[in-house]
Amino acid sequence: QVQLIDSGGGLVQAGGSLRLACTASGRTSSINTVSWFRQPPGKEREFVAALRWWSGTTYYADSVKGRFTISRDNAKNTVYLQMNSLKPEDTAVYYCAAGPNSGRPEYTGTYHYWGPGTQVTVSS
Repeated sequence: QVQLIDSGGGLVQAGGSLRLACTASGRTSSINTVSWFRQPPGKEREFVAALRWWSGTTYYADSVKGRFTISRDNAKNTVYLQMNSLKPEDTAVYYCAAGPNSGRPEYTGTYHYWGPGTQVTVSS
C-alpha cells in the first residue's frame, strides 16, 4: 500500500504562483508514475501533469504547458507541482495520484492511489 498526502494549495491572485507537494509513504518502491489531476467546481476530474518516477519523463496537459512544472525529490519521496502565471480557470481541487504501471498518464485508471486533495483558488 502507498499513502499520499498532497498539500500547498491556497488562495492566490491571477498571475501569481503556488507550489503543491505530494509526499508518498509505504511501498513507494512500487510507484512508477505520479501525477496531478484537478477537479474544477461542477466539472469532471482532469489530467494536469505526470512524471515517470524512474525515467523522469514528464507529461503535461495543453492547458498548463509552459506554466506548470512537475518535479521530484527522491530523498523525500515527494513530487512537486510548480504553478506559475495562474489563471482563474486553474481554480480546482488538485489531487496527487500514483500507480505502479506505465499506462497512459492522462487516464485515471493508471493510478491506484490518490491523495485527499488540496484546494487552489485563483482570484481575478
